[in-house]
Amino acid sequence: MEKQKRVCAIHDISCVGRCSLTVALPILSAAGMDCGILPTAVLSTHTGGFEGFTYRDLTVDIQPISAHWQKLGLGFDALYSGFLGSFEQIDLVGELFDTYRRPGNIVLVDPVMADEGKLYSIYSPEMAQGMAKLCGKADIIIPNITEACFMVDEEYKAGPYDKAYIENLLKKLAELGPKQIVLTGVHFDEKSLGAAVYDAHQDSVEYVMSQRVEGHFHGTGDVFGSALLSGLLRGKPLAEAAQIACDYVYEAIRITLDLSQERRYGVAFEMALPVLMKKLDIL
Repeated sequence: MEKQKRVCAIHDISCVGRCSLTVALPILSAAGMDCGILPTAVLSTHTGGFEGFTYRDLTVDIQPISAHWQKLGLGFDALYSGFLGSFEQIDLVGELFDTYRRPGNIVLVDPVMADEGKLYSIYSPEMAQGMAKLCGKADIIIPNITEACFMVDEEYKAGPYDKAYIENLLKKLAELGPKQIVLTGVHFDEKSLGAAVYDAHQDSVEYVMSQRVEGHFHGTGDVFGSALLSGLLRGKPLAEAAQIACDYVYEAIRITLDLSQERRYGVAFEMALPVLMKKLDIL
């Protein structure tokens, strides 16, 4: 039997509202990974659709946690970062990548900071540029179109898009340093939604799509990223892993709508896990 792979997921914990670590940990675990976590902040709820949430910054804990891991001689097959709780954390996470990078492991950055043309409330333009620097240390990045525009200083446009706009963003993102990019939120019509997958080594673009559902669903970016990384660690090529992630997100949204669940609490990704596991050849 192949050795179990270990992931370090570097995200916040939103105690209610399915996103970040409460999404990454169960999805990667269901895919057969040993998923360790490094929390960047603790919030009572996520920040989308809720008011009065509590917020605790865990910046001071990052270095001591890493120091203990180094004493234990821990290594990771993948490091996966998402929402970071402060400007200082950008450099600290970059140091983590340097510390734990080894031949063959994956450094994946989801530069979680913006959506629908706007930065999240805790982020500043300076933090956006810091996130661009962090993306330069990654093997793979998975920004949405808003995040991409902030990092490469391009004008944000709402979709549907044309391929020239998308492929210009992809090439500018590659100039930051990562050699593989999955740009999410791509759609060329009102019926489909997915991602553009760019390999800078080959200068090739592939598009993966699933059915588009109207409206905003919180946490789907984290669901997508966690499923994508699961596919990569199960040996799937990047474009195939991205297609699996697209299909899984759609299924989670479909179930959420069938259950008439309130959208701000996130999508019912738990009930769609059997679909993901079948696509990953686990079931």
